[in-house]
Amino acid sequence: MTWEEAVRWLCEHPDQNKRDLARACYFDGSPTDAAKRFHVSKEWEIVRSLLPETVGTALDLGAGRGISSYALAKDGWTVTALEPNDSSFIGAGAIKTIASETSLPITVALAMAEDLPFPESRFDLIHCRQALHHAGDLHKMVSEAMRVLRAGGTFLATREHVLTRKSDLRVFQDTHPLHHLYGGEYAYTLDEYRAAFAAQSPSRIEEFSPYQSELNFFPDNLDAERHRLARIAGVKPDQIPDFVFKIRDHYDSNPGRLYSFRVTK
Repeated sequence: MTWEEAVRWLCEHPDQNKRDLARACYFDGSPTDAAKRFHVSKEWEIVRSLLPETVGTALDLGAGRGISSYALAKDGWTVTALEPNDSSFIGAGAIKTIASETSLPITVALAMAEDLPFPESRFDLIHCRQALHHAGDLHKMVSEAMRVLRAGGTFLATREHVLTRKSDLRVFQDTHPLHHLYGGEYAYTLDEYRAAFAAQSPSRIEEFSPYQSELNFFPDNLDAERHRLARIAGVKPDQIPDFVFKIRDHYDSNPGRLYSFRVTK
């Protein structure tokens, strides 16, 4: 299947759990409705707290159907949405629909992230939601993003799949709900992400581990996880201390677990 066919399969599946997953991923409904729902989500609330205080020009890298592009523009950013898929359902066509229906400052660029059609130091912010792990050449994609980011600017990559070891890749792909349909999922080790960022000599690199931020936990949340652990342990949720999550972070080796990164040029 194509990526669009795989997403439609998920949205229209007779199993309610799969349709719920599609909604949790903002694949359901019209692009504009999904984008508006994303803008008021807990995820975007956390992302907003990680963005620069002063708005400016933003590149939404691997923008998908445009939910982050909408959220950035709604919050005052002038957005360029980069998306190589021209689909009107989950690609550049969907982003154009959002821009047309909302009159927000969103421009669409149909291009690959490893070869950005922009001059150096063009943007104040590079935003990348669940797209970095799709890179065919991770170092090239990061290098291009940092090239078009101005000095002092922010590169924010959120919810990226991480492996403990490369041999875990097949396990991650086998458990992914859509990979068996379209074969496009990938993940890198934490060291590979770190090396790609460090190669650009940024002034600062920050990591947010799976249990460190609810940004990496959606569609669940830390409160729900606390209740789950309490049921397993046979205690009340308030008896699960915060340090338990730090321990789980340290020992977590789940293939494809989510990390987020904030890099300052």
